[in-house]
Amino acid sequence: MGKSDVTYSSYLDLDRILAAQHPASDAHDEFLFIIVHQASELWLKLCLHELMAARELIIADDLDPAFKMLARVAQAQRQLISSWDVLATMTPHDYSQVRPHLGRSSGFQSAQYRLMEFIMGGRNPDMVTMHEATPDVAENLRAELARPSLYGEVLRLLRRRGFAIPAGLVEGETRGPHQPAEEVVQAWAQVYRDPKTHWDLYELAEKLVDLEYHFQRWRFGHLKTVERVIGFKRGTGGTAGIPYLESVLKLGFFPELLSVRTEL
Repeated sequence: MGKSDVTYSSYLDLDRILAAQHPASDAHDEFLFIIVHQASELWLKLCLHELMAARELIIADDLDPAFKMLARVAQAQRQLISSWDVLATMTPHDYSQVRPHLGRSSGFQSAQYRLMEFIMGGRNPDMVTMHEATPDVAENLRAELARPSLYGEVLRLLRRRGFAIPAGLVEGETRGPHQPAEEVVQAWAQVYRDPKTHWDLYELAEKLVDLEYHFQRWRFGHLKTVERVIGFKRGTGGTAGIPYLESVLKLGFFPELLSVRTEL
């Protein structure tokens, strides 16, 4: 197809996208349920695209274009948060007509969500297990665990800039979640106490805080939507439902960026 033959529909591949909804029941609200989750996966795909590129720029110490990418992720996260408001228009009766057709499928199984969590530093290797049935997905997740997270690369950058970040910290943390370190708190304290001297690092820190803030708002929106629509039933994917969603709210990504606020 030549450029002159490109249409809005063909460029966006709308025929396939708009034909990708396959309700398993006659329930009116299943269409809503499918579209909200499909749209969320597209927003997650954009977030991953931007986060991966931003990480490479941080490695290269080229922060200005990374700021635009991280800001874009935060705006995409706003769209993800807003999706809960649409899904919450389902009543418990509406969802009860859909749930029997979901089997054991669950958003808990979203590989893109898990990859985003891993990139940001929320790393639990056990979460790869549920994806072993899809080898390329599992391998992609393991590959992410084998390299520093976004925050890991930020800590490496701080060390290259002369801050007292222990070598063992930047070299040793990949597979598990980042463990808070007082040396990192003090490094960020230097940045926050003198932002004019460290302006790009100061801006980077605030961009990371934005990401965590919106990610936690997304998690909270998930919790409150589930609470509103299904109450305290167990999740279709086998999780405990509300108790599980409450537990992940306690899992942050950049702990020192919150702790430093107490230091100032």
